[in-house]
Amino acid sequence: TNLRKELEKCKHPNSRKTKALGKKARRQNNKHKVRMGHAIKSNIMGEKLSWFLGHIDEERTAALTPQEFEDLIALYLQRFDEELEQIALKQSIGKHRANQHAARQDVIKMTLERERNEYQTGGMELLNLCDPIKFKMLFDWDGSALSVQHLQLDLVSFNMLQKLKQPQAAETSMEA
Repeated sequence: TNLRKELEKCKHPNSRKTKALGKKARRQNNKHKVRMGHAIKSNIMGEKLSWFLGHIDEERTAALTPQEFEDLIALYLQRFDEELEQIALKQSIGKHRANQHAARQDVIKMTLERERNEYQTGGMELLNLCDPIKFKMLFDWDGSALSVQHLQLDLVSFNMLQKLKQPQAAETSMEA
């Protein structure tokens, strides 16, 4: 609001003062965009972590095994299956409803494809729930998007979980 008042006071649109105020306004706008981007990322990560927290047994105290973590990620990647089935059912009913929920369906498919691709290649940004310290961090987390930045996130991938399974398989074969 102060910038707007100052711009109204300026006499000429090409004056140095007007240009400086325009530059200041653009800078503030860019800062705001960056802040909003961080907030959106924190909200998305908070939703992802709360989903995982909701699907782990509350009485559990030990960290997940790599196989359990892999199963949980597979369940996470199937979380929209029911909604996609509902959309397909609605589209099959009438001939005019073929595109009724197409936008939502496209968003879901793109999100799932991106997450599957991340998991299979470089890794999804998540807490490593096989690590007892980070597992405890998840249960101590207050659920707010602001405190997500204090959690130490890892890139969890299919290959990483397979590598974690190998030493565990060697230990079980030695015990038997």
